[in-house]
Amino acid sequence: MALQIRIVVPSSLTVPVLSIARGHSGVSEISLMLGASVVPDGDVIVLQAVRESVEELLQKLHALNIAHVGSVSITAPELIVSERLDKADEQVAGDGADAIIWDEVEKDTSDDSKLTWSYLAFLFIAVQLAGIGIVTDSTIAIVGAMVVGPEFGPLAGLALAVVDRRWKLARRASTALWVGFPLAMVLTALATAASLWLGLFTRADVLGENRATEFIYHPGPYSFIVAILAGAAGMLSLIGKKSAALVGVFISVTTVPAAGYVAVALVLGEPGRAAGSALQLLLNMAGIVISAAVVLLVYRRVRRRRPVPTRYSAEHAKVAIGGVEVRSAFRR
Repeated sequence: MALQIRIVVPSSLTVPVLSIARGHSGVSEISLMLGASVVPDGDVIVLQAVRESVEELLQKLHALNIAHVGSVSITAPELIVSERLDKADEQVAGDGADAIIWDEVEKDTSDDSKLTWSYLAFLFIAVQLAGIGIVTDSTIAIVGAMVVGPEFGPLAGLALAVVDRRWKLARRASTALWVGFPLAMVLTALATAASLWLGLFTRADVLGENRATEFIYHPGPYSFIVAILAGAAGMLSLIGKKSAALVGVFISVTTVPAAGYVAVALVLGEPGRAAGSALQLLLNMAGIVISAAVVLLVYRRVRRRRPVPTRYSAEHAKVAIGGVEVRSAFRR
């Protein structure tokens, strides 16, 4: 798998960037367009590199502080036919499918951790679907609620924040969780009360025996185990860009259904079931964050890809260019 890296830099940084690119084994092509950038004023350099070499290449480029004076953008071409690329791929250890680009992971988790209107809308819809599934004893509606729920983004962001000690990201992810879920539960409680008043369901419909939704308010050891496994699978799918596996993670955990049951149980005057569902919600969120953080730590330790965080949080980095050590500071 190959990636195309477009770099915009002032002319003073063109030679250092070219030096890095020429000395990097995973780079198969280098194109230079002098003066092609108008804003900012500078040159445009386009590299073609195998995916498994891009993380190391980015670490070297970050030391030039390019983000402050220009930009680095990465795209994935649909098809590249090149013997030079094939030879470069043979020279780099590893496989593109397992390669991690930490800047990509951090950007994705950071974007998904924001408290946005779209995040709130999806969470409101998901918890409402869960509430409907609970009062109608419909596992299909509950599974649908799991798929729609957007909560894994903030949970993954929280895991990344713990690993990288990025407290600003931790606050943003926590805000998305602790503002979004209570608001969604309040709306679901109001909808439940209105439905009960309209006679769309009765207390007996929800509180009857042998219901398929009993697992939601009965947390146990396996609740936490499932959350641990789901968090690990979710982070692996996020790192590996495997969206199909991420959907499976959504279906496996009961965060959204638990939030829905808290709202329904409180309206029906069942504090015991509400407490059990709340515990289920907390166990699942804690398990996901813990296992996702462990996956990040293990990947960084085993692959030895990153001694320090990326430019999003690193303060300093060093790189040798032509025998000269370059030091630069990164923004927070």
